[in-house]
Amino acid sequence: MEAGWTTPIDIYCERTDPAYWSEPVNAITNAAFLLAALAAYLRWRSAPGRDGPALALVLILTAIGIGSFLFHTFADRWSVLADVIPITIFIYVYFFFAIRRFFAAGRAMAFLVTAFFLAGSLVVDAIVPSHVLNGSVSYLPALVAILIVGALVIGQRPDIGWPVLAAGAIFLVSLTFRSVDMAVCDALPLGTHFLWHMLNALTLYMLLRVLMDARRSSPAA
Repeated sequence: MEAGWTTPIDIYCERTDPAYWSEPVNAITNAAFLLAALAAYLRWRSAPGRDGPALALVLILTAIGIGSFLFHTFADRWSVLADVIPITIFIYVYFFFAIRRFFAAGRAMAFLVTAFFLAGSLVVDAIVPSHVLNGSVSYLPALVAILIVGALVIGQRPDIGWPVLAAGAIFLVSLTFRSVDMAVCDALPLGTHFLWHMLNALTLYMLLRVLMDARRSSPAA
């Protein structure tokens, strides 16, 4: 079991061997997630009242930065879980509260829509090979969800819809950099995965910010 959990994983251009510090740029750029979490926390602290869900998401965002750092240093089977689990939790917790706040939905409806989103994501993971787009396929449902939510809410709440769509556009660019990393190794030995970190951190901050702003009109969510 121990040997299995410590099996090396090499799926990025920058990594050239199993050494701990073989991905220094990919590792260091995880600071972007911590900076995004700090910026979101400062915004949370300055807002009136106390937004419990937003604070939980700030903490999860912090865990994303730490988990991704662990993966890009240890680069083995246990550290990949430290990377993907906080990201997965963030996606579905955020989606639940976005449905609550952006559409003034009740808990039951938000739970039902989130369950549908989860089921659709699992179907995509099941039918599309994991190596497609360098493993980025699992993020496509999140991208689609961001764009659909932004498009649906923009008519009645442009103050929410436009920032969500802007975050979706940045997420699309960041996802592209993640997807092409291994394909550009010959031309760019450093790869492009570090740009995924930086732009994805910006995406998550923007989404957190609009969720906190939306609370003013949905204080019970």
